[in-house]
Amino acid sequence: MQIPLVNSVASWFLKKRFHQIDLFLKYPYDVQNELLINLLEGAKNTELGLKYDFKSIESYREFANRVPVSTYEMYQELIERSLKGEQNIFWSKPIKWFAKSSGTTNSKSKFIPVSGASLENCHYAAGKDLLCMYLNNNPKSELFNGKNLRLGGSKELYEENGAVFGDLSAILIDNMPFWAEFSSTPSNKISLMSNWEAKMRAIVEETRHENVTSLAGVPSWMLVLLNTVLETTGHSNVLDLWPNLEVYFHGGVSFMPYEREYKKIIPSTSFKYYETYNASEGFFAIQDRNHSDELMLMLDYGIFYEFIPMETYGTKNQKVIPLYEVQKGKNYAMIITTNAGLWRYQIGDTVRFTCIDPYRIVVTGRTKHFINVFGEELIIENTDKALKIVAKKIACEVRDYTVAPIFMKGKEKGAHEWLIEFKKPPKDLRYFTELLDNALKALNSDYEAKRYNNTTLNIPKVRIARAELFHDWLKAKNQLGGQHKVPRLSNSRLFIEALLKLS
Repeated sequence: MQIPLVNSVASWFLKKRFHQIDLFLKYPYDVQNELLINLLEGAKNTELGLKYDFKSIESYREFANRVPVSTYEMYQELIERSLKGEQNIFWSKPIKWFAKSSGTTNSKSKFIPVSGASLENCHYAAGKDLLCMYLNNNPKSELFNGKNLRLGGSKELYEENGAVFGDLSAILIDNMPFWAEFSSTPSNKISLMSNWEAKMRAIVEETRHENVTSLAGVPSWMLVLLNTVLETTGHSNVLDLWPNLEVYFHGGVSFMPYEREYKKIIPSTSFKYYETYNASEGFFAIQDRNHSDELMLMLDYGIFYEFIPMETYGTKNQKVIPLYEVQKGKNYAMIITTNAGLWRYQIGDTVRFTCIDPYRIVVTGRTKHFINVFGEELIIENTDKALKIVAKKIACEVRDYTVAPIFMKGKEKGAHEWLIEFKKPPKDLRYFTELLDNALKALNSDYEAKRYNNTTLNIPKVRIARAELFHDWLKAKNQLGGQHKVPRLSNSRLFIEALLKLS
């Protein structure tokens, strides 16, 4: 198919789709409320639907009063039954696919149900929307002139009792139409390889001679792949190998800690970065403009949204609010009800609304990945930004990091302990620590208050991690590649102590 024809087809789809997007932009509450009623109607005869009498629910308030907010632990027994072949438990249509995830809070596997509706109307629909928005913003794009280098799940798919489980990306790749493979590299066979190191070598060999025009994958693992490509081919930057590369579609973890590294190996001011916000539970938001760090919340993917203001999260006064009550600039934990049978489910992410007309967000962290041992309310958004500020000021390069509290002992005040793996370490660690502390004070008033005159917190303690420490830690846990992430912040010392033992 000729590229102008592809762009014409995409343009037609774009115009048709933009009409639908325009509906939820103009009438967000109507679209969301109608979606909720449809979800309840579709699941009224399921086990959960009968338990909470879905058929009699006629409004959001009735739904919120009757159906409890849930967690994976609360769903676990139902999911285990579904994994054994039982159906019509939490969703009316058969659930065959389960996205396996270790999560980011512990090593225990989670199995998130993936329905046919969530595949087609959420994950795949989002992929189409992402391409459409990109082409709309970049009409001279030659994206379809080459291939998309995708870096997905590092685990094979497994089948038991008729249920198929594995990484979400592996499920998506396995269910894609046959023609989609022609526009992607590497092949499905290589994409689904389980051995991460062997997979890296195979990807390099298969893609080095392709005309790659776009990249898609998690920033941390894509960076590993691109550096492996450069080492293998001897090129000084990625554009020497793939001169027509024009965009990187990324998600899964914050891009901020990796931005400098990418701009170094892809030295082009015209190169685009497009962020997505998706998880095993669903696809939620898409960057809809060039050079923006805001993501548009997609309201018609079969997901109904609710939010918990973080100042009430986990307290006796915890409050759950619908979309129309959110406020710009506030931090919220996200609650979802989905077309795969997750009802008022806490996904564990926190977001901040940067705009409410339309609804745009930035992902700020995890509900369990923050430090608030001393009332400092430090979140990942703060630490990522602080490191970016310091790295730019003194020209050091951070590869990975984690932060944990140093608990008070007797009269000794508490502090934060940072374990940082540098690609280019600072020349003066004390000066780096001072700059980091000042940047955190500027970004977080609660942290600043606790640090004032060392009232509660002493200056952070920064340790330099040996090379490949985080890689080796993930490898030891069999968590290389895919959606596995280094936990950035924790209220306990569990992660940092495990890492220090490998130092």
